Amino acid sequence: MAEEEPKKVETVTPSEQPPPEAPKDVAEEKSVIPPPPSEEKPAESPALQKAVEPTEEKSTESTVDRDTVLARVATEKRISLIKAWEESERSKAENKAHKKLSSIEAWENSKKAALEAELKKIEEKLEKQKAEYVEKMKNKIALIHKEAEEKKAMVEAKRGEDLLKAEEIAAKYRATGTTPNKVLGCF
Repeated sequence: MAEEEPKKVETVTPSEQPPPEAPKDVAEEKSVIPPPPSEEKPAESPALQKAVEPTEEKSTESTVDRDTVLARVATEKRISLIKAWEESERSKAENKAHKKLSSIEAWENSKKAALEAELKKIEEKLEKQKAEYVEKMKNKIALIHKEAEEKKAMVEAKRGEDLLKAEEIAAKYRATGTTPNKVLGCF
């Protein structure tokens, strides 16, 4: 039965440890947390002394366990800080890239708009030039038509004169009864 009691003490000792608090520096934790007090003072019987010795060994093991838990907590804290820093750097990089991409896109849009405005200006200038050339061509066509009409009128007038002349000469030949020297130029 004496052996069963130390087992109970062993099982109670680990559960009496306080749960790990917020992570602090490992060196601070070691200096702040005192070793757990022993529950009972050993009696003079050898069986109780044997029972107390495993408890002392267990207390050293519990300090080692506490140190490993504290080291694990410190490691987890360090890892979580690294993860937070990494996420922060990622978001900074993403924001910086997004900002640069936005500025590049705005630059591209402004350049496109400027070129499109220039193209529209050139197109308007070409349309104006085209309209001017069309008008010049129409004026030339009108001038050519006018000249053609004048030439036609001159030809018609000449023909009329030639017909009158031919009728007068024919009337003269009829009146005199003579024949023309040149009857037909081709015969």
